[in-house]
Amino acid sequence: MARLPVLLAALWWGGISALSFVAVPTLFAKLGSPALAGPVAAHLFSLQCQAGLVIGVLLLVLLRRERGRVQSDAGDVLDPKQVQALQAIIATMGLVLAGMLLAMVQEFGVAPKIVTARASGGNLRVWHGLGTVLVLGQWLCAGAVLWRLSRPAAQAA
Repeated sequence: MARLPVLLAALWWGGISALSFVAVPTLFAKLGSPALAGPVAAHLFSLQCQAGLVIGVLLLVLLRRERGRVQSDAGDVLDPKQVQALQAIIATMGLVLAGMLLAMVQEFGVAPKIVTARASGGNLRVWHGLGTVLVLGQWLCAGAVLWRLSRPAAQAA
């Protein structure tokens, strides 16, 4: 159970990595037409955003439990190691929340604008660029969470 957060963070980061750097470029290369590849890529990114939100919630629940465990072990007075452990947990929770926020902005703010721009001849380049930045931000947040959670226990505090 102690390694579950690392597994979840690895799935989150790995999913974004595989989708962004392998699956979507392969779609565009093999299908040959952005009109064919675009909707499939959009659906895959939507699924990845949903997975990121679910994984994020699970990570927050597990990190909150860990925070409670550290606080209850400490009693009334926290020693410096416990303070560092709590700070690390809270910082990691912040990264999870940031990644989730980026996913929600992408899914509910930018993705519909991309679809509208594609259909109406709007500024697809701007919206696609912003979507790319949001996916990169999610990838960085998920990677930072994975990095923080996979540290050896002696260094984690």
